[in-house]
Amino acid sequence: MANPSDFNIKYRERTKKFAVEIIKFYSKYCKNGDELRILGKQMLRSGTSVAANFRAFTRGRSEAEKYSKLCIVVEEADETQFWLELMIESGLIISDTTTQITNEINELVRIFTTTKAKMKP
Repeated sequence: MANPSDFNIKYRERTKKFAVEIIKFYSKYCKNGDELRILGKQMLRSGTSVAANFRAFTRGRSEAEKYSKLCIVVEEADETQFWLELMIESGLIISDTTTQITNEINELVRIFTTTKAKMKP
């Protein structure tokens, strides 16, 4: 990370934008049928949690606290991937409708996993 402040600002905005996209996706596609509604709510929780926990990461008081929050960010992002995969593989959602958020969460997982690996626990 060249400048932690720039990184924090960039990804606070990006994860918040992602959370908004998850909310819109849920509102548009996840209201029909119990299975889809349940999986969608799980994705809604984990997808918005990525942004909330990244925000907490940027406010961390110590490197250990920041590392811990970043671990949660990675975990929640991975969980979001999982719920999307389940909805697609079960045939509840057509994969074309998830392309944008799938690409974004895949990229965020890679970025935050790499960042976490560079930090010392």
